[in-house]
Amino acid sequence: MLNRLMFIYFIQRKGFLDTKTPGLLDGDPSYLSNRLKWVQEQRGEDQFHTFYRYFLLKLFHDGLSKREHSPELEALLGKVPYLNGGLFDLHVLERDNPEISIPDEAFQKLFDFFDDFDWYLDDRPLRNDKDINPDVLGYIFEKYINQKQMGAYYTKEDITEYISKNTIIPYIFEAAEQKCMIAFKPDGPVWSLLRENPDLYIYDAVKKGCNLSLPPEIAIGVQDVAQRGDWNKPAPEAYALPTEIWREVMARRTRYNEVRTKLAAGEITSINDLITYNLDIRQFAQDAITYCEGTDLLRAFYDSIESVTVLDPTCGSGAFLFAALNILETLYEACLDRMQIMVDERDQLDAALPAHKRQQHPALDHFRKILREVDRHPSRKYFIYKSIIINNLYGVDIMEEATEICKLRLFLKLVSQVEKFNDIEPLPDIDFNIRTGNTLVGFASYRETKKAIEGKATGKGTTRDEVAFQDQMIFDDRLERIEQKAREIERDFDNFRNLQTKIQLDPIDMAENKQHIREMLGTLRAELDRYLASEYGIDQANITKKEVYNGKFAQWQRSHQPFHWWVEFYGIMKRGGFDVVTGNPPYVEYSKVRKEYQILGYRTENCGNLYAFTMERSFSLMIECGRFGMIVQLSSICTDRMSELQNELRDTSCRVWISNYDDRPAKLFDGLEHIRASIIITENTKSDNVNLLIYSTNLIRWYTECRPTLFDIMTYNAVIGLDIPGSIPKIGNKQLEKLISKVCTEKKFVRNIYSQDSGYQIYYYRSPLYWIRGMDFLPIFESAKATRSVHHFKDFDVASAIYVESVGCLINSSLFYLWFIVYGNGRNVALRDIQTFPCDVEQLYSQQGKLLNELFTKLMQDYRDHSRTKIRKDGVKLQVFYPSYSKPVMDDIDRVLAKHYSFTDEELDFIINYDIKYRMGRDNGDDREE
Repeated sequence: MLNRLMFIYFIQRKGFLDTKTPGLLDGDPSYLSNRLKWVQEQRGEDQFHTFYRYFLLKLFHDGLSKREHSPELEALLGKVPYLNGGLFDLHVLERDNPEISIPDEAFQKLFDFFDDFDWYLDDRPLRNDKDINPDVLGYIFEKYINQKQMGAYYTKEDITEYISKNTIIPYIFEAAEQKCMIAFKPDGPVWSLLRENPDLYIYDAVKKGCNLSLPPEIAIGVQDVAQRGDWNKPAPEAYALPTEIWREVMARRTRYNEVRTKLAAGEITSINDLITYNLDIRQFAQDAITYCEGTDLLRAFYDSIESVTVLDPTCGSGAFLFAALNILETLYEACLDRMQIMVDERDQLDAALPAHKRQQHPALDHFRKILREVDRHPSRKYFIYKSIIINNLYGVDIMEEATEICKLRLFLKLVSQVEKFNDIEPLPDIDFNIRTGNTLVGFASYRETKKAIEGKATGKGTTRDEVAFQDQMIFDDRLERIEQKAREIERDFDNFRNLQTKIQLDPIDMAENKQHIREMLGTLRAELDRYLASEYGIDQANITKKEVYNGKFAQWQRSHQPFHWWVEFYGIMKRGGFDVVTGNPPYVEYSKVRKEYQILGYRTENCGNLYAFTMERSFSLMIECGRFGMIVQLSSICTDRMSELQNELRDTSCRVWISNYDDRPAKLFDGLEHIRASIIITENTKSDNVNLLIYSTNLIRWYTECRPTLFDIMTYNAVIGLDIPGSIPKIGNKQLEKLISKVCTEKKFVRNIYSQDSGYQIYYYRSPLYWIRGMDFLPIFESAKATRSVHHFKDFDVASAIYVESVGCLINSSLFYLWFIVYGNGRNVALRDIQTFPCDVEQLYSQQGKLLNELFTKLMQDYRDHSRTKIRKDGVKLQVFYPSYSKPVMDDIDRVLAKHYSFTDEELDFIINYDIKYRMGRDNGDDREE
């Protein structure tokens, strides 16, 4: 009801209700409020029939859902458009409860509330809290409803855009390449754009200040590491992005020169390279279409765009589907523009030739047909959005409210493209594109269904050979019958979709067709639910007619909401799966939902979080060489618990790009604590004979004012042979890769001198921000319950007292901090992080033990000297430390370690100054949380 009323509030603001004559803003912008007052004046408040029963039901089910309006209906409603779209269909609650009544007072209060806002259908920036546009509906749902119930978070547009463009565009390009391979040769016309205009495809943020000569005091440090004293100072605005220090400017300039050189030399000839080098892939895609010369190439692009299927398996209110809509819209637009130019040029040439010399051009004739279809719609944008919504976008969510909001926003996007009442077209019905169900429960494939039916046909503990021939025939017939039903549903769905492309829709045909599909799907779902329920231990033989509604089976259906992918999207799954899968899955521990529903057969079950299961399910729903992109928790790629998810990622992919984001000092998800994130993008494969390539970024940190350029300036680097069990390294540049590789040449590890309960300990602070402390004393901590902070401090036991200082120096070093950032989770130092650190501690002690002992003693004293004793509000007395004051001592430790690892001066400079802006800056990580 609220969705319907909000939709009407948007379109009444456009003047599309109670229109007297065709045209813009002819109608009543306060249609609902005024009609409520009019009805009450005519009939009396809540008399006989309420406003709901007397007016709204007629508006919904007769006025907006039917093409023809009687004079009596028009007298009641005014002039209103036929919209269709499913939004105003008879709802199941209305069908099953025809006597529903809602008092006028409810609508009076609601309209008073709604009237306090300004409703806009366009994309204008919101000026104040009284402005409402369709995107606000999604924001409200994700932030205030879905987050609390489902662990889903509002995903900002820069995230959805980054993921969508780097999954959808690569898939389209590779699909187009298969249709027109000659254009995509290394020396072909597609890649020539990069060679001829390299700067056009490098983001402006990356180029900032790169054309300026360096100041002498900065330039001198390029060749002489010892002269980099000014590199940690803020750089002037002419050179720098917000908050950049010279060290960051220099790294960005180096990156710019490297990438530009590769572009100009023609070394980038793959769409995957545009992801790896973080180039402007949207601009490139648009230009590749705009400047293409051949009709075959243009048709290859258009056919690939028109047919791509994009799925968000946990779509919520549609943030990722709208990002996909925006990506595809620009590509459709570029294709149609280019088609028009090609057709016009051919027509001009033909006009100058006699009729007998004019040649047939099948591709151009095809373009003319498309352009004629476009002209039948109120605007090109309307045609494009309608095509995308019907053909390209698919979503599933366990919350029906979410899918309803998603559909509402898509409808509003379409209506926003119409300026005149007479141009309003019936809205597409997308109930079969955006569905409600549990993505994680149900048969994803025909094979899974076959396995379940086969299990029931043979009986538990019975071999195939023991099954009677007649029973086997029944089994085969059952499976064949299910697939036959699925094929019939898909044929009807294709017909239903084709009906919607017609300008003059027959609402009766549409309603009958839709109801027929619903009935067939309902019957098939019920049958498959029974087979699946048996996998959950519910005996089909005991399901009586009564129990269908009240028994265990019915309870299981309500709690699990099974969704059978290969039936619900039969045509897509039959051809191999979805082309692109994107989204932001729920970050919810499985233990929290296990009482409501259980999953079966997941390799990642021990990972224990719904996002891991969603990723695994997504990989199974994708076509060969499909594209995947999701934002998930950082722990997915750097904790032992997620090892199976990491293995799943490796086994299903041929290319993986992982960008990693801290939540200090700024964060991707506003208002949430401790949501470190990774964006994982993959090109999938189902072949075993593929060489996997993984690209990663550093753990990215930024200040809030840097968010606008965050995704433009990040850098990927290939990480080959540097994985450790439970962790894919976060290494975004060659310098860090080279340094980590050198550390990993060590054959022994700190775990070699670990000895639990030896009595010789280092106490390490497990929740650092930018400083990892290992100490030989426990800080002051006095409370009524404890004498030490067991939450913050953990013990690391070494085999002998002689190694305490050496291990203590390692833990406090910037080198270990760097190791932890590369392999750890960025928040908590785990025992594994210390144990897996490559170092021959015995050799280190024998060579540098005396000096390390002195430095460790000096560091411990320095910690004490700069510490403060505080009393918290709860009365706990504790010692607080400020490690940044002790950085010079830590640097001396790193100089000693540099000799052990044979680091160059350049590498030592990199280690000592890693993350220096944040470690020594305005949020320097001193122990404020403790």
